[in-house]
Amino acid sequence: MKIDINLKDNGYSVFIDELKSLEFKGKVAVVTNSKVGGLYLKEVLNLIKADEIFTVSIPDGEQYKNLATIEKILEELFVSRLERNSTLIALGGGVISDMTGFAASIYERGINFINIPTTLLAQVDASVGGKTGVNNKFGKNLIGTFYQPKAVYCETKFLRSLPAREFSAGLAEALKMAVMFDKEFFDFMQKCDINDNENIKTIIAKCVSLKAGVVSKDEKEAGVRAVLNYGHTFAHVIEMQTKYTKFLHGEAVAVGMNMANHLALKLGLIDKFELESIKNTLVKFGLPINYKIEDEEAFYDAFFLDKKSGNNKIKFILPNKIGNFALKNDIDKDIVLDVLRMFK
Repeated sequence: MKIDINLKDNGYSVFIDELKSLEFKGKVAVVTNSKVGGLYLKEVLNLIKADEIFTVSIPDGEQYKNLATIEKILEELFVSRLERNSTLIALGGGVISDMTGFAASIYERGINFINIPTTLLAQVDASVGGKTGVNNKFGKNLIGTFYQPKAVYCETKFLRSLPAREFSAGLAEALKMAVMFDKEFFDFMQKCDINDNENIKTIIAKCVSLKAGVVSKDEKEAGVRAVLNYGHTFAHVIEMQTKYTKFLHGEAVAVGMNMANHLALKLGLIDKFELESIKNTLVKFGLPINYKIEDEEAFYDAFFLDKKSGNNKIKFILPNKIGNFALKNDIDKDIVLDVLRMFK
C-alpha cells in the first residue's frame, strides 16, 4: 500500500508493508539504538545497496533525546565522511525518527533521510510530516526543524516484538487522530480487535491518510496542523515534570487527552457520554488516564513553554464532539485551574 504526502516542494510517499530493497547513490548511515538494532539492523542492512554503509547506535530512551546525542550522531557522520549526496536512515521509534531527521537537516545544511519506523507510535504519527527535534530543560521538542523525509516505510512485522506498553502508546496517537477528525474511525477503534494485524494495518493507513491531508494544508504548523497536538499541551508538562522517565510519550498523551476532555466538558464542547467513551477506549488499550498534579499553579505556568502558545495566551486543542475540534486561546485561568485540581 502506498499513500502520497502531497506538498508544494517536498512530496513523498509512505509505504505500508512494501519494504523489499533500498538502492542509493553515495554513502548511507543507519541511525538506530541497541534494542532495535539487535532485532532488525542486520535485516535492513541486507536490503540496502549503496557505495558505503555505516551504522550509528545511540542510547535508547526519551531522556537521551537531546543535543548531546545529536552531537554524537554528527560526529560519527563526519568521521565516516558523509557527503551532501549521502542519506541517513532512521531505524527505530519516534525518538530515533525525530533525532535522525534533525541531524539530517543540519548536517552540511541538509542531506536526504528516510524513515523506517519500528513502533506503532512512529508509524501512525512521528515518522510522517517532517517534524524533527530534541528536548531540553525547558520542554519537549523546543529545538528542531521542519524537514521532510524522502520516503517512509511502515512494516507491521516490526510491531510483533513491541512490548505491550509501546504498542498501547501508539494507539493513543491513533485515537487522537480519530477524536479530532473522524467519528467513524473512532467507532472502528472503539470496537475493533487490536490483536488482528489487518486491523492494525487499517489503523496505520487511516492515520497516515488523515495526517497527509493535514500536512498538505499546513506543512509548518501555522494553522490546522496544531490540531495534531490534542492532548500534547498537558502531556508535555507531564513529561517534563517526570523528567521523561515515568511515562512513554503516548502514555502521557493519553493522560493529556483525558485532561483536555475534562476541560472540553467544562466548556460544553463535549458531553459526559463522549468523555466516558474516549476514556473507556483509552483504558481498553491499556493506557493511563490519570496523573497526580502536585502544584496546579506550577503546572499552569509550564503551559507557556508550549510552542503553540503566544502573546501570553495558551492555545488548547479540544474535541468539539467526537470527530471535530476546537482551538481555544481565551479560556479563563480559573476554569483551567479547576480542571487541574481534579487531578490533584
